[in-house]
Amino acid sequence: MDLLTIGAFAKASGLSPKALRLYDELGLLRPARVDPYTGYRYYAVTQLDRARLVAWLRRLGMPLARIRAVSALDGADAAREVRAYWAGVEAETAVRRDLAAFLVTELTEAPREGTTMLELRCAAHSDQGHVRPANQDTVYAGRRLLAVADGFGPAGAPASGAAVEALRFLDGEDGPRPGNVLNLLADAVRGANAAVRDVTEGAEDAGTTLTALLWTGSRLALAHIGDSRAYLLRGSGLFRISHDHSVVQSLLDEGRLTPAEAESHPQRSLLLKVLGADSDPDLRLHEALPGDRYLLCSDGLTGVVPDDRIRELLAAAPDPETAVRSLVDAANTAGGPDNVSCVVGDVMPPVG
Repeated sequence: MDLLTIGAFAKASGLSPKALRLYDELGLLRPARVDPYTGYRYYAVTQLDRARLVAWLRRLGMPLARIRAVSALDGADAAREVRAYWAGVEAETAVRRDLAAFLVTELTEAPREGTTMLELRCAAHSDQGHVRPANQDTVYAGRRLLAVADGFGPAGAPASGAAVEALRFLDGEDGPRPGNVLNLLADAVRGANAAVRDVTEGAEDAGTTLTALLWTGSRLALAHIGDSRAYLLRGSGLFRISHDHSVVQSLLDEGRLTPAEAESHPQRSLLLKVLGADSDPDLRLHEALPGDRYLLCSDGLTGVVPDDRIRELLAAAPDPETAVRSLVDAANTAGGPDNVSCVVGDVMPPVG
């Protein structure tokens, strides 16, 4: 067996001697022979392919524990794992990019004199559906606050109600200032989380999702946790502005599932983040334009009505009240297997 010194092997593999010693200690890349007297490490030429793979994966930023698993697989399975890892990196980077863009805007934009303040006109509707024995959703549509919460478990209805009730103070007369709206919303969600814990204490597997928009007069701040959703209809396009915190969505992000496979996946309803479990919400700020229409909804709608149909119904409705009624009716027409709740808000120029 041809052996290389640790220095020669490091040069050939692209790994430093220090890294090779670490990977030996971790069991990731053991030397072929260790001198019993000097402790000097020797590596076989046949180990170069594995060592180079480890070096490449480290350059990708893959954690060592995952590298150990990937390097033990054959070519096709290893490639699948690398693809899944990188898809996850890209999804996380997209979220961080949005946060960075928000921070840059907040830190560099001076308050603008004479900014046109728009108005928000909204409506909400919630329905039990045709299958569930009770409605565990809670909706709210006020002057400044829109919210949907989808409770689950034996205390689901109290959980969703407590979450929305904890946010209602945000709908006050003065409203939040644009500069502090995300901090204010984050604090409110922390209060909602505590309220949900209080009402679900002793109830196993109970909690709620929460998707909320807070209006400043020119912007909408989004707080989101769970798999209820927020959409924006702008012009003829429908854009989802929330990201599901679910097992199936994580598998989609990693490239392990196709959208078609996700529709019938047995873990569709399994959530990764909910209120009542001390999970941090997603927080984003959206510039509003006259004519924008926002939709918040529980998965009782999105589970049975495809996005294309949602877009059609939103675009056709002349006002928010008609929109929420038509969306709920569409879910019930499709079988109504779950509670279904919708809140629609239109961004309008001020009257007069």
